[in-house]
Amino acid sequence: MENIIFERIRKDIEGNDVVLYMKGTAAFPQCGFSALVVQVLSQLGVRFKDVNVLDDSDIRQGIKDFSNWPTIPQLYVKGEFIGGCDIVREMYEAGELQDLLREKGVQISDAA
Repeated sequence: MENIIFERIRKDIEGNDVVLYMKGTAAFPQCGFSALVVQVLSQLGVRFKDVNVLDDSDIRQGIKDFSNWPTIPQLYVKGEFIGGCDIVREMYEAGELQDLLREKGVQISDAA
């Protein structure tokens, strides 16, 4: 089972510049931590794929095993695991997230 789940995760991560594994959707986050990461990405004008881990218990556990990270949300940029809510927030506030996105060639809004 794990190989099938990992393959689905790899396909999402490799097929999209920015992927957010979250509780709920970008339009309707179902936890405050997921909502905060959506807010940061939206503020930067970053287009991203959202994956609702509440829709699939295999993905919910699988993404934790895949990244060896115990919590949701999880942000991936160009195939690289960036971190969860606290890390994303801290990077954003320090300007590091914006720099990372630019370095990786991800389009962000000029206001960012």
